[in-house]
Amino acid sequence: MSEFFVGFYNHPDFLKYAFIPFIAAIVGWGTNWVAIQMTFYPVKPFGYPPFFGWQGIIPAKGEKMAGIVVDNTLAKISTIQEIFQEFEPDAIAHHVIKVADARIEEFTDDIMSEKNAILWENLPNLVKSRIYTRARKQLPQIMDNLMEDLQANIEDLIDPKALIIKELTEDKAMMNRVFQECGEAEFKFIINSGLVFGFLFGIIQMFAWYMAEQSWLLPAFGLFVGLATNWLALRLIFQPLNPIYIFGFKIQGLFLSRQNAVAEVFCRIITSEVLTVGSVMAEIFRGDKSDRTKSLIKKHLRPLIDGGIVKTVAQLTVGPEGFVDLKRTIEAKTIEMSLESFEDPTFIKERGVVIEKMFRERMQAMSSEEFQDLLRPAFQEDEWILITVGGALGLAAGFAQLFFMFAGTI
Repeated sequence: MSEFFVGFYNHPDFLKYAFIPFIAAIVGWGTNWVAIQMTFYPVKPFGYPPFFGWQGIIPAKGEKMAGIVVDNTLAKISTIQEIFQEFEPDAIAHHVIKVADARIEEFTDDIMSEKNAILWENLPNLVKSRIYTRARKQLPQIMDNLMEDLQANIEDLIDPKALIIKELTEDKAMMNRVFQECGEAEFKFIINSGLVFGFLFGIIQMFAWYMAEQSWLLPAFGLFVGLATNWLALRLIFQPLNPIYIFGFKIQGLFLSRQNAVAEVFCRIITSEVLTVGSVMAEIFRGDKSDRTKSLIKKHLRPLIDGGIVKTVAQLTVGPEGFVDLKRTIEAKTIEMSLESFEDPTFIKERGVVIEKMFRERMQAMSSEEFQDLLRPAFQEDEWILITVGGALGLAAGFAQLFFMFAGTI
């Protein structure tokens, strides 16, 4: 054995041989880096994918990926009824009332001036004041009743899966960020492990080439390194699924061993940027099922509009025929004013923290089998393409070694 290594060390091409593991390491690192970039970029299609161009796997399949995220995580840990309950309808009503109370005069003036500015401007201030007072007095009860109705009918007013899919599909950069931040450690591991695995495979390649300088060896090993480093890294992220203890050391897939940390990142992003009280209320008021919401709003506004001095002044201002149209305007303005109140970042953050806590605790309690489905789809989708590209780059590197380093030896 010692004669073998002495002969190897004294070989005229020893330095060229010694470079093989380092080149293999670079190939392993580079192919894995390319695989990760191809997973996320470009966000917008380049050329004519999939054969004459490319778009990142996650952005290209945004709707499908978002659906998988919802089905494999959020659908398992909560319902829209629970989410709305955690948002606290009473707190929502109180916030809307607080914002609306400061704008009652402006809100009423805008509506009435739009219908008959001259008559409204010439009404005595005492009459206007009575209308403002009536609206301000009835608003709390109206909002409380409306929120109670929304909570009771929430499942008929919003589809949380459709909402999240829409939010993530429309913002592909955010979709990328969900996977990138949740799997930051795993993606770094894939890239850096290519360096280690490539070097180890390169040592085998080095001695194989020394013992049998066959022209096919370098390209074949380049192909193998490109394929194997990516494949092996992916396996180590998710396997073993459940912890295995060897001599007291815990061994588990990297992603699975970070369940608590990943759940914290995922829930923070989802509850602060996707499933917020603002996005939920916007979907309720303006989404595909908003007609049902408008019916509820109409029902709860009726006592304010159809009673007392409000109705009398309204009919004087717009006439009996325009009264129906005025009601529609008031409904639309009510929705607009309500949604404006949900643009308050402080309120959104306060409600989001409550939901985040619930999501995080439940996600951290998921089994390894359930939890792996959060990030696994990002790798499974068209995984063969990434591994194949890695193999192709490794093959090219092998040919480059053959022609530029050992052209005179074969």
